Amino acid sequence: MSFFKQLFEQQNNDNGFKPAPSVTGYFGTVKPDPNFNAQNDAAKLKKAIETKGVDEATIVEVIAKRSNAQRQQIKAAYQQSAGKALAADLKKALKSDFEEVVLALLMTPPEYDAFEMKRAMKATRSEDSNIDDAAAKSEAKALFEAGENRIGTVCSVLIDILTNRSEAQLYKIFQYYGQLSKDSLAKDLEGELHGSFEDCLMTLVKGALNKPAYFAERLHLAMKGLGTNTDTLTRIIVSRSEIDLLKIMQEYKRMYGKSLQEDILKETSGDYEKIMMTLCGTP
Repeated sequence: MSFFKQLFEQQNNDNGFKPAPSVTGYFGTVKPDPNFNAQNDAAKLKKAIETKGVDEATIVEVIAKRSNAQRQQIKAAYQQSAGKALAADLKKALKSDFEEVVLALLMTPPEYDAFEMKRAMKATRSEDSNIDDAAAKSEAKALFEAGENRIGTVCSVLIDILTNRSEAQLYKIFQYYGQLSKDSLAKDLEGELHGSFEDCLMTLVKGALNKPAYFAERLHLAMKGLGTNTDTLTRIIVSRSEIDLLKIMQEYKRMYGKSLQEDILKETSGDYEKIMMTLCGTP
């Protein structure tokens, strides 16, 4: 039984699933270099790019061990000293998955996160951490009536609630939903919806319940079976490296009984493996 299936079923128990306690602090694996010097780093990268065969080790050392804000300063310093864009020169010098990771790390978070669906939702999703208990009860009832308690599903109700409410509010809604239905919302969605629409809404539900666990599951699936989905691996590790990658790694170990780094070492190789491991906090 998968972690999330157990999690959803536990919603209906007296001791239902509770998310990890909210803890303030920094949970990224990439931290700012305290001895940072943008001009020096730009010079190191220029030399690494111009070295015969390219000095990938230096590129990893500089790019993967600087914060995103510091990388933006390096880009500016490189442009000023070399008269060319750092990303363009790295694109010419590198190849394959390693190239994709390095170029992704040079983007600002908004640039990297500009996925169509996320961009469409970002104009309306609430960021309010306060919970409206009365609204949660009302919308749990609306969700129930939109699906399980009626013939067919009123998709507009599902889309409106799942894409516009904050994650804290959604979690409260799910709790109240469990009091109305004999099954969890996730199980009801599986029975009512199909295909990519179901996948989309299930992603929203999982993210609201436990975001680090959701990303841990995605990483596991990316490396499971024949071949590795490096696009997914790159996207998650790069985008979460300064947000909550430590929590994701903790969930991965809890869910699968082994560390994320173990699977990365098994499923990747070369410079791509080195930069992934560095982003995970491995020296």
